[in-house]
Amino acid sequence: MQERFQVVLKRRLQLEIQNRPPLFPWESQLVEYPEFVEDPGIALIPAWGWLAQQSQLSLPIPLPDKVFQHLVDRCQSLVTSCIPLGPKLIQVVADMFPDEEQLISDLAGLVLRRSYRSVSTLETLPSIDKDYSKLQPRQQMALSLIAAKQLLESLTLSISLSNPVLEQQWQSYGGTLSIQAQLLSMGATMKLCVYGELPTPATFTIQGNGTSVTAFSREGHKASLELNCPRANQTYVLAVEFPQAETQPLLLAINVTI
Repeated sequence: MQERFQVVLKRRLQLEIQNRPPLFPWESQLVEYPEFVEDPGIALIPAWGWLAQQSQLSLPIPLPDKVFQHLVDRCQSLVTSCIPLGPKLIQVVADMFPDEEQLISDLAGLVLRRSYRSVSTLETLPSIDKDYSKLQPRQQMALSLIAAKQLLESLTLSISLSNPVLEQQWQSYGGTLSIQAQLLSMGATMKLCVYGELPTPATFTIQGNGTSVTAFSREGHKASLELNCPRANQTYVLAVEFPQAETQPLLLAINVTI
């Protein structure tokens, strides 16, 4: 009897897997992959490859992929804006919650306070659910604003002669992207140096102050570039693009201050 039960159970499990194959974490539906690729680390990166960065955020519950993608897209579009952080946060989430600008503004003010920057405040809200879709709108707003603040901070490198070296990492499904920025004094001018260790072949392009410099990754997927800059406060945009992977470029702001 026990052997027959095991046979029946095995057959049922096989049918269940055939009818409803398991999905990878980044898949919302079945995707047909080629049987052979020259570089699996490149070919299997999803079309929107930065979802893995959510694992680096300090949040009480995970955000849905579409919500996180929206936040990253909006943060990248605003990261080089000169407007203060508070209005940036409001603009990032405003279209997610139409006609709630005042409440979003109030919550953004709370998020910027030192006592609210930790997710512990969100965790103490009554009846918080582990499913984003089941949260109250106010809780969704607060969680989205906290995530947006962390994303904007991770997309910005503020460097100066008194703090001349900064490092930042971003996670992709292809692996870890590591970036180091260094500011050197050159007498009447300064030199901005950017180094990158990349999970796949990529290009670095930095723009600002009317100039643009591009570097291609070399052996070991490493890239570096240098840009002479005046002794003045300036924001530069660093674009990291993976030509062989179907993923959008990553845009970061490098704020140089004297």
